[in-house]
Amino acid sequence: MSRRLLLRRLLRWLAILVLAWVSLTWLAVLVMRFVPPLTSAVMIERQLGAWVHGEKDFHLHHHWVPWSQVSPYVPLAMMAGEDQKFPFHHGFDFDSIHEAIDAADEGKRLRGASTISQQAAKNLFLWNGRSFVRKGLEAYFTVLLEITWPKQRILEVYMNIAELGNGIYGVGAASDIYYHEPPARISPAQAARLASVLPSPRRFHVDRPSAYVQRRTDWIGQQMRQLGGTDYLKQLSR
Repeated sequence: MSRRLLLRRLLRWLAILVLAWVSLTWLAVLVMRFVPPLTSAVMIERQLGAWVHGEKDFHLHHHWVPWSQVSPYVPLAMMAGEDQKFPFHHGFDFDSIHEAIDAADEGKRLRGASTISQQAAKNLFLWNGRSFVRKGLEAYFTVLLEITWPKQRILEVYMNIAELGNGIYGVGAASDIYYHEPPARISPAQAARLASVLPSPRRFHVDRPSAYVQRRTDWIGQQMRQLGGTDYLKQLSR
């Protein structure tokens, strides 16, 4: 077999593999536009990690709650605290990325610039980490989500799979454990408190707020009001 023919066959198989990967992943994203995901890659990773490290007291708490049964203050607080440009960007906030790069160049602490779309993609399909491979896959799934899902669906899935405490995933479980009431009854202050721990939900606690969490809760509450309250959610459908 000539070298040229071998190269053609390899390229053909590579093209088939790439096409199969894109087709399967896009199909999974398309299905989950309509079907609530039962779990997420990050939840599975956390459960496996607990088993490997012998965390016998670890319990994973999660149950899906549809958008219509969640207080509108919850998605508003998550946008106010995490990604205020969420209704307007296409998955990536390049201004925030440039600001983070400039801050790092000046020797300041490296801060994240991930959008809600990126975090939803990572939590649902990938694993925690900072490798270039993981970031590349995150960008790929972010594009798929933005192409396939409306903004409200991305935010609905995100608030159902975001880690809000050790083993506590999603607004349904968090509302039960922290507030002992259904998500539909979460108040603006309670929603801001949930969103305040999202930078590091195992370090910061909703039920035992540190001074930092209290300050961040107040800041998120102020941002919720400055965005126009729950009327800001109307931007998701534009």
